[in-house]
Amino acid sequence: MSSYTTGMATNSVSRRSLLRAAGSLGIARRLPEPALAFQATGQITHEVAAGPTQEHTPEYTIKFGVIGLDHNHINGITNTIRRSGGELVSVYSTNAEALAGFQKRYNGVRVARSEDEILNDPSLQLVCSAAVPDLRAPLGVRAMHHGKDFLSDKPAVTTLDQLAEVRRTIQKTGRIFGIFYGRMESRATLYTGALLKEGAIGRVVQTVQLAPHRVNENTRPEWFWDPSRYGGTLCDLGSHQADEFVYFTGSTVAEVTMSQVANLNYRHRPKFQDFGDMMVHGNGGLGYFRVDWFTPGGMEAFGDERTFILGTEGYIELRKTIDIAGRPGGDHLLIVDRKSARHIDCKNLALPFGRQFVADIVNRTRVAQNQTAALLATELVLKGQKNARILSRP
Repeated sequence: MSSYTTGMATNSVSRRSLLRAAGSLGIARRLPEPALAFQATGQITHEVAAGPTQEHTPEYTIKFGVIGLDHNHINGITNTIRRSGGELVSVYSTNAEALAGFQKRYNGVRVARSEDEILNDPSLQLVCSAAVPDLRAPLGVRAMHHGKDFLSDKPAVTTLDQLAEVRRTIQKTGRIFGIFYGRMESRATLYTGALLKEGAIGRVVQTVQLAPHRVNENTRPEWFWDPSRYGGTLCDLGSHQADEFVYFTGSTVAEVTMSQVANLNYRHRPKFQDFGDMMVHGNGGLGYFRVDWFTPGGMEAFGDERTFILGTEGYIELRKTIDIAGRPGGDHLLIVDRKSARHIDCKNLALPFGRQFVADIVNRTRVAQNQTAALLATELVLKGQKNARILSRP
């Protein structure tokens, strides 16, 4: 059994009552027959996911340093490790503005004079980074050769040559090359994984993921617009979706079926890719995902991320960031199986990744993240990016 279990229903809305309400508003006679048939059967239940709602007291402690502050995701990574038993000791960055902000946020952190000062510090067990993406994998390799584990923002690898070197170094050193995919901070995603392991919708057939993002053009550094630096939109944004595909389907072998990228709206940024999509297939299921930079200004969240999982006995939809014109907040899970349709609120669940990752560092285990699966997800987006068809603007 998983650490999460399904919670009790808090209320229900019968299809019959909805139908009566539609009739009173004069809507029912305008609905097609299939819609009326759907409304007339069963009930929708609303649940709160049952499971740990507070972070456990860390069982282990480590010391760690940070190298590279070029994306603000480093704050989330740092916060996760600190609340999970990590002591932040030192930081190094060539980005003066980001370094000043990091010092203010984490009062007392020592500023190292060089990267080597952190890598050669025998008291540190972990190096975390959100450097410019094309610099992350080489840094991780150096950290592992210095006897340290590594935790990177995504994308942690931007070329297949880098990936090969990372795999060789892991094999040689036995160190951890962790990738902080979005799944690690998505309660609904983690809870869905637990449901799938319990066979909630039978065998997974396909995952479909839609992941729009807000571009915030005026705040982006120059490397953000150059695929040679950030890896391209499939490598960058798509890394989250590839990780979820591997996680949800349990695939241990997978390949890219189709991939394409385009610059549809940023002609003044000629190298940028604002759209990409991929189809993948693995020994655990099929997958499709689309990523883009077209979140409109009226959206409250950075993007209306949605994941759909088709099973042989039901399906799941995740509304991870927002449910527009609906339930407040994020981490919404919708599941339909052979018995019922349910909405499960996952927002109060604890996030186990940080505590598990620190324990892995101490015990040399791989509970927080399966290393092989994490790099398989990376391999998929790297191949998809490399072989993508480049679309012209319609």
